[in-house]
Amino acid sequence: MQKEKGGLERVVKDMEATAAMRGDIMALIELAEELEDEDSATEAATLLATLADKLHSLETQRLLADEQDELDAIVEIHPGAGGTDAADWADILVRMYTRWAERNGFTVEMMDYSPAEEAGIKSCTLAVRGPNAYGYLQSETGVHRLVRISPFDQNSRRQTAFAAVHCIPEIDDDIEIDINPADIELQTMRASGAGGQHVNTTDSAVRLIHTPTGTVVLCRAERSQHKNRDKAMKMLRAKLYQLELDKRLEAQADVNSKKKRIDFGSQIRSYVMNPYQQVKDVRTTHTTGNIDAVLDGDLTPFMEAWLVGRAGGSLGDGEST
Repeated sequence: MQKEKGGLERVVKDMEATAAMRGDIMALIELAEELEDEDSATEAATLLATLADKLHSLETQRLLADEQDELDAIVEIHPGAGGTDAADWADILVRMYTRWAERNGFTVEMMDYSPAEEAGIKSCTLAVRGPNAYGYLQSETGVHRLVRISPFDQNSRRQTAFAAVHCIPEIDDDIEIDINPADIELQTMRASGAGGQHVNTTDSAVRLIHTPTGTVVLCRAERSQHKNRDKAMKMLRAKLYQLELDKRLEAQADVNSKKKRIDFGSQIRSYVMNPYQQVKDVRTTHTTGNIDAVLDGDLTPFMEAWLVGRAGGSLGDGEST
């Protein structure tokens, strides 16, 4: 309730600020016309560009209208086909989403990070928290394809690697998920990876298995088994909530026709670094040639294009520079 109240207050505040800025622009335009004042005209043009950005932001907020959009997000990343290149690609995606979150004022918590033997990762789970984190990041669920000259190939050949991203909403205590303790299998294991003396000395890592659905979660971010179990339970509740959402989507064909349901096994975006540079989302056709910016977290245009498509809006030509 408090989160909803805060969200509505932000909307009202933004609308009031936008209306005030519009009034300032109109006054400057009138002043520029009456007095032929170039400084007023220049200031009006500057404010008009700022107003356009604010209106774009408000339109994006309007698109984040689904009940779960306002929730925090849990993002799981796993390498797919491609060997070491895929493990490295998955690690690049971890940095990409972390940079996106930092650039947009979200907080990031590493829930699980399992390094691969040679380079990259076996898996990683991030919790991204902030207003509408899930609303934005749900667009990233699917398979991401990378084409580049492999840094792990002695002959410098071009390689294709795949990594899978899955995003689910991190539900809060206001949402009730009924879980029978008897349906949960608890497994403990020793933590692995870089760390102090604690690593590989105690069974602090926790894996929970929900036997009726086969849902599995793993958490080893904390040194305390108790803390890892608490975080694993939050992850399990989130996954079961997502399963329920998926069931609702499958049961409502009319909703499915408007909302492009993203399947975990489908390729959603290609990142090509050689022989040319391009990032293209195959669902929306949104494209950019600035792959370095995208890998540094400039993902919002891709997310917004997906949100527009989900709402049934026009995507235009899908091109950007």
